Amino acid sequence: MPRYIALLRGINVSGQKIIKMEKLRSIFESMDYKNVITYIQSGNVIFDCEEDDPAFVRDRIVSELKVQLTFDIPVVIRTLEELHEVVENTPYQIVNAEANEQRYVTLLSHSATEAAIAKLEAFQNEVDEFRVKGLTVYLLIRKNYGESKFSNNFIEKKLGVSATTRNWETVNKLIQLAEGRS
Repeated sequence: MPRYIALLRGINVSGQKIIKMEKLRSIFESMDYKNVITYIQSGNVIFDCEEDDPAFVRDRIVSELKVQLTFDIPVVIRTLEELHEVVENTPYQIVNAEANEQRYVTLLSHSATEAAIAKLEAFQNEVDEFRVKGLTVYLLIRKNYGESKFSNNFIEKKLGVSATTRNWETVNKLIQLAEGRS
C-alpha cells in the first residue's frame, strides 16, 4: 500500500482557511485512508492508500476538502520515495549556518515548461539562489524567507503551476514520520 504525503497550500495562514489538524485528520480517515498523521498546522498529512495513482489521490482529496470545508485548497502529493529523492537530490548539501543560510523546497503540482523555468531563472540574484529540478524548486535563502523574492506566490506566478513551500526541517520530519520514526 503506497505511503503518501499531502501538502496543503495556504491553510492556517493570516487567519484564513483555518483548519484544525484534528478535523483534517478526520476528513482523510473518512476517505478510508489509513495510518493518517498530521504534522504542524501548515497542512501536512501522511497516510496510506490503496490507490497507486497520485493524481487521482490528489484530485479526490481536493474534491473532498471542497465538500467538507466549502473552500478550495490546492494540494500537492508526494510519495515517501519521492520525498526521499527531494532530499537526496538537493544541490545544497551543505549550508553555512553561521551565515544564517536556510534551505527550502517548493514542490510543484505539475512540471513547468522550459520557457517558464527560463523566465524564473532570469531572477537569480546574489542574495538568494534556487535550482529547478523536475517537480522541485530548491531554495537557498541567505537572509530571511519572509523577505526573499522567491516566495511561493512568486514561483507559482513565474512557473504557471500550483506549488507549496516547506522548509528543509519540515521535509525531513515528514520523512521520519512517514517511516514511523519520530
